[in-house]
Amino acid sequence: MERFLSETSDRGSCPAFDMKNEILEYGVRAFRPRHHKIRELKRTHAASCHGFRLWPSSWLLMDFLNGQGMRKGAHVMELGCGWGLAGIFCAKNRGAEVTSVDIDSEVFPYLHMHTQLNHVEVSTMHLGFDDLISKHLKGIDVMIGADICFLDSLADSLEGLICRALGEGVQLVVIADPGRTSFEKMGRHFVQEMSGEVRGRSVQRPYPIDGRILKIGSLPHEPSVVKLRH
Repeated sequence: MERFLSETSDRGSCPAFDMKNEILEYGVRAFRPRHHKIRELKRTHAASCHGFRLWPSSWLLMDFLNGQGMRKGAHVMELGCGWGLAGIFCAKNRGAEVTSVDIDSEVFPYLHMHTQLNHVEVSTMHLGFDDLISKHLKGIDVMIGADICFLDSLADSLEGLICRALGEGVQLVVIADPGRTSFEKMGRHFVQEMSGEVRGRSVQRPYPIDGRILKIGSLPHEPSVVKLRH
């Protein structure tokens, strides 16, 4: 497991916000694909498995997590993390310990760039869904993922992983998706077998996005949580 550290804790050294080439929502800064730093990175790190951009459901996931109580220091695992914005949200705004997991190690430089931009620390694991076993799941409180059900085979692997995670004591699982058939099929399984919930969710910023959220389990109520405006 590798740990990505923010190179500086001096917020004054953070580059000025570039409105045309960045997004700032839910307290998290993200580079748009056209940003020169992203274009430069793509010359040396060609992410495959669809990890070449920030996918819309990440914003739905952050919007949902923005209303959830989460104790400081909770251990969050982000599956199929890509650029890792949802995990960064948890680290930055909830003081979570975050492990970002992806089968494509070429996404980690993009993740690292965004941890630096947001002054947070995360750990990474270069593993697929089927590779995550008991030793990786012990101690995880929350498991999250966005846009990770784009193939039937992935949804089947994710379903098995979620079952293993719940068996290891994970308290809350939240998966965001545009509403693909594979996601809906998996959602129906957890609604019927695990008292899960699948609900529609929409946001207007950073641009209009509609999708679905699968929620399984819950966290102890944290009355001090403050929702971030966006």
